[in-house]
Amino acid sequence: MQLDIRAQTLLKALVERYIAEGQPIGSRALSRISGLELSPATIRNIMADLEDMGFVASPHTSAGRVPTPRGYRVFVDTLLTVQTIDETTVESKVQLRLQKGSPQKIISNAAQVLSSLSQFAGVVMTPKHESVFHQIEFLRLSEKRILLVIVAPNGDVQNRLLLTDVDYTPAQLVQAANYINQHYGGMAFDEVRMRLQNELRQLRDDMTRLMQAAVEVGSDVMAENNDDVVISGERNLLSVSDLSSNMTSLRKLFEMFEQKTSLMQLLDVSSKATGVQIFIGGESQLVPMDDMSVVTAPYEVNGRIVGTLGVIGPTRMAYERVIPIVDITAKLLSNALSH
Repeated sequence: MQLDIRAQTLLKALVERYIAEGQPIGSRALSRISGLELSPATIRNIMADLEDMGFVASPHTSAGRVPTPRGYRVFVDTLLTVQTIDETTVESKVQLRLQKGSPQKIISNAAQVLSSLSQFAGVVMTPKHESVFHQIEFLRLSEKRILLVIVAPNGDVQNRLLLTDVDYTPAQLVQAANYINQHYGGMAFDEVRMRLQNELRQLRDDMTRLMQAAVEVGSDVMAENNDDVVISGERNLLSVSDLSSNMTSLRKLFEMFEQKTSLMQLLDVSSKATGVQIFIGGESQLVPMDDMSVVTAPYEVNGRIVGTLGVIGPTRMAYERVIPIVDITAKLLSNALSH
């Protein structure tokens, strides 16, 4: 729905003042801050039209108005003036934290940087690791106790204990490992599991059971090592009254951080888009709370998008400041992980 210049100017002024102060904005204040030479009556009429369109709302306790999720959406999509931040300063702060360490450490540092710069919660969806193995080995420890050794393509080694119903000989264990490595090495465990049922009928049942047990355990091992989301600064949100003003909001907030399901869905959706995305509570079904917004951007490794990072905060956040922080951090994380 198209808004004329006056309506856009008033909506922009209202959202910016509400973000700054958190109080409903009256017509008199709008007349003063908008820069428009309009009578209070004209401003009231325009605000009434904006309310009818669903861009602003009037709280019962005040004659002033506040932006609705729809109003925030118009603001961030068409009216927002992104703040020119000192990119050199921000880049130096971020680069300093993302220079050294393992990929996991760099990702954890990125979440901390997002939190410290925004003063909200920083979140990074880690790259998805396929449950691919390079080779496996079976080592007989004692009767019916076998050590499963899984070697990943990058050389990482994981060990797990298998308790079996049958006492396998060392020769049988070598035979089973050789069969899996020759036929399935370099494949994902999930794919191997599907093929095992059809392709191992020529082997004895007890050998088949051993291989199936190894694949099940191997798949679980890979899943255990994949920490899907790294979150930093959750406690910052406890000081945001919009999000922690009542027990229902607090419960939803902590459920989101504990279960991570809705957060993963949101980050997964944003990884399929380009550039910065803004999800506003009350408008996006992916945001679990009406008063919450999430600003995200995808990041890459060697030119391929592998995850998403972002800032979680109230809908009443300074988007013009948070957007460039998220954008710059995504680019610098991409550089750090690619090199």
